[in-house]
Amino acid sequence: MKAYSDFAAIYDELMTDIPYDSYVDFLDLALGGLEGKRVLDIGCGTGLLSLKFAGHGSEVTGIDVSANMLEMAKERAATLSLPVEFIQQRMEELEGFQQFDAAIIAIDSLNYVTQQSAVEETFRRIYASLKKGGILLFDVHSTYKMDEIFLEGPFTYDDGRIAYIWETEMGEAPHSIQSELAFFVEQEKGLYHRFNEEHEQRTFPVNEYVEMLTDAGFSIERIFADWEDEPPVEDSERIFFQVRK
Repeated sequence: MKAYSDFAAIYDELMTDIPYDSYVDFLDLALGGLEGKRVLDIGCGTGLLSLKFAGHGSEVTGIDVSANMLEMAKERAATLSLPVEFIQQRMEELEGFQQFDAAIIAIDSLNYVTQQSAVEETFRRIYASLKKGGILLFDVHSTYKMDEIFLEGPFTYDDGRIAYIWETEMGEAPHSIQSELAFFVEQEKGLYHRFNEEHEQRTFPVNEYVEMLTDAGFSIERIFADWEDEPPVEDSERIFFQVRK
C-alpha cells in the first residue's frame, strides 16, 4: 500500500508529540518575524504547520505528494478561514512558484526522498524558488537513529482507539530503513479496521548534506540537534539545518 493513504485519517492523532510551535519559533527567529513573509511548507501533510505559519501572518503555500493528506489540509484551512494554497507535487519536482522568503521541510519529510540525486535536485529547486537571502530550514533523522534505534524494533503502540505493529529492517542503501506497519483503528461496535503501510526512508551523514547544500548554492548558517540550540553529537537523533540563499 502506498505510504500515507489510509494513514492520513489518523496521522494527526499519532503526531501529538511533535512540537510544531518550535518550527514556528525557529523560522520566526531566522526571518526576523513571520508577518507578511512568503513561506513554502514542503511535505506539508495535513497542513498543521502551514496553518500555524498562516496564523502568524505569513502567506503560505503547502505542497505534498499525498492527495489524501492535502484534502484534509484544505478542509482544515477552510474551517479556520485561513488562505493557504495547497498543491500536490513532489519536492524533487518543485516548480511553478514565485519566490519565497523561506522554505521548510519539517518532521523528517526529506528522508522519504531516498535517491541522492533526488535530494540534490530538491535542494536546487528550492534554491531557485527562494528570494535572495531566503531561508531553508529542514530536519532529518540522524545516521545513528537510522542505523541503530530504528533497528531495535519491532515497535508497538496502543492508545485504546489506534494500535499498530511496526517492523523495520535495514534497507539496501546506506543509512536507510524499510518499515512495514499494521494499523488497527477502532470503528463502531468494537470492530477494528486494519490496514498496512510500507515506508522507506534514507538519511545521509551531516557532512554529505552540507556538501549537497553548498553545491546547490546555499550558505550554512547553523546545524543543531534534537530541538536544542546545540550542535549534533554521536547519539543525536534529529538533525536540523538552517541555510540561506
